Amino acid sequence: MESRIMLVDDEEDFLDTLKRVLGRAGYRNVVVFSHPRQAWEFTERQPVDVALIDISMPEISGLELLEHIKSLCPETECIMVSGLEEIELAVSAMRLGAYDYLVKPLSQDKLFISLSRALERKRLLGLIDLQKQQRLEGFANPDAFREIVTVSPVMLRLLKEAELHARSDAPVLITGESGTGKELLARAIHRASFRADKPFVAVNMASISPTLFESEFFGHVRGAFTGADRDREGYLEAAAGGTLFLDEIGDLSLELQGKLLRVLQEKEFARLGTSRVRRLEVRFVAATNTDLGNMVQQGKFRKDLYYRLKVAWLHIPPLRERLEDVRPLVEHFLQELGRGAGRDSIQDEALEMLCSYTYPGNVRELRSILQAAANLSQGGPITPAHLPPEVRKRSGAASKGLAAAGEGRLLAGGLRTLAEVEREYILQVYQETNFNKTQTAKILGIGLTTLHRKLREYGRE
Repeated sequence: MESRIMLVDDEEDFLDTLKRVLGRAGYRNVVVFSHPRQAWEFTERQPVDVALIDISMPEISGLELLEHIKSLCPETECIMVSGLEEIELAVSAMRLGAYDYLVKPLSQDKLFISLSRALERKRLLGLIDLQKQQRLEGFANPDAFREIVTVSPVMLRLLKEAELHARSDAPVLITGESGTGKELLARAIHRASFRADKPFVAVNMASISPTLFESEFFGHVRGAFTGADRDREGYLEAAAGGTLFLDEIGDLSLELQGKLLRVLQEKEFARLGTSRVRRLEVRFVAATNTDLGNMVQQGKFRKDLYYRLKVAWLHIPPLRERLEDVRPLVEHFLQELGRGAGRDSIQDEALEMLCSYTYPGNVRELRSILQAAANLSQGGPITPAHLPPEVRKRSGAASKGLAAAGEGRLLAGGLRTLAEVEREYILQVYQETNFNKTQTAKILGIGLTTLHRKLREYGRE
C-alpha cells in the first residue's frame, strides 16, 4: 500500500508546488490542507504515515497540530517546516515528537532525504513492534494478500511483516520449500507497495541460458549480435517502475551473479550494442528453495550479492508445520475448482485424511491432490478412495501412531522417531479440538504448561 503523506501550510501556492514535486518523485497518495483545522479533523478520522507541517499558521499553530497528531497516532512521523531557523523552535518541535525540522525555502534533496528516512523509520518501528509482539495490527491493505489463504498465526505474522517490508523499496529475499507459495507472496508484496500499478515481471533464473543473460536482462539494439534484427527490451525495462521477481536465484552461476550484483550496486544498465546508460527503477524480490547461507560458505554463491538481496528476509514455513491451514485451503481449492465446500464436496473421512498428511510438495501438492480427486469423483463428493495411496497410508499411520501390525514399520514408509510420532499426534488432537488448549491437554493427559511448551517447540504458539 502506498504511504499516505499529508501537507499542511496556509500558503496554497507552496502547497501546490510541493505536491507536484512529490508527485514527480513517485509520491502519489498526498493530501493537502491550507487550514490546520481541516488537517486536525482529517487526522481524527484517518491516520497518515508522514505529515509535513508549517509551524506558523493562523488559529492553530503547527506545534499544536503536531501535539494533536502524536496524541492520536504516535506512529505518524511529523516533519516541521518553518521560515525561521530558530534552535529553540526546533527543540520544542523535537520534544513534542517531531522527526525533523526543515527551513524554507526547501531544498528538494533535503526534503526527499528527510521524507524517505521518516518513512523508513516508521517501517522499522513497525517491524520492531511486531517482533516484540506488542501488537499485531490488521492489514492496511488486506486486498493485496487476498490470494494467500491461511489461519496460521505464524503465517499471518509473516504476511504482516511482508506488508511492512512492502512499504520500503529494499530488496526482499523469500525462502521456503518448493510449493509453499513464494511467487504468490512476491506478488502480494508488489500489490501492497506503491508500485502496485506498475508491472510485476517474474523470471525463472534456472531457465536463463548464460550466453543470453545480458540480452534477456538488459535488452539489445538491432545489430548487437548475429540474429538481432530489431531492438528488444530486457526484463529490467519490462519491469520499469515495478517489481522484478527473481525466482530460483540460487541456480544462477557465479559469473552471472557478478553481473546481477553490478546492476544492484550501480542502479543502471545499458542495452547490448549501445553505450547509452539507463537508470534502474525496479524493486527486486528474489526467491529460492536452497540455503543460500550454506552456498556462500561453500563458495557457490557470492556473499556480497547474498547480503544485497537479503535486506529483508521472509521464510515461508512448509505446510506440514501449519496443518491448521489444510482445511481452509481445501475449501478454497474446491471452490476454485467449482466444487463448493462441505459434505457435498468432500466426505469428512477424506478431509481428515488430508488434514493428517504431511505434504512433501506443500500447498502445490494439496491442490494437485484435490484436482485429481475431483476428476475421479466425477461430480460426486470426494471420498477416501479418490485420494492417493500415500495420503491414505500416512493418515492411517498418523492416527494409530505405531507400526503396522506384522510389518514392523510405519505405513508411510520408513521408520520414524518417537518424537515425530508424538508431534504428529499432539498436533492432530490440537486440530481436532479446534485448537482448544485446555481440551487438548485433557485428552492427551498432560499438563497445560507441558502442552504450551510442546506447541512452542512445534512453532504453533
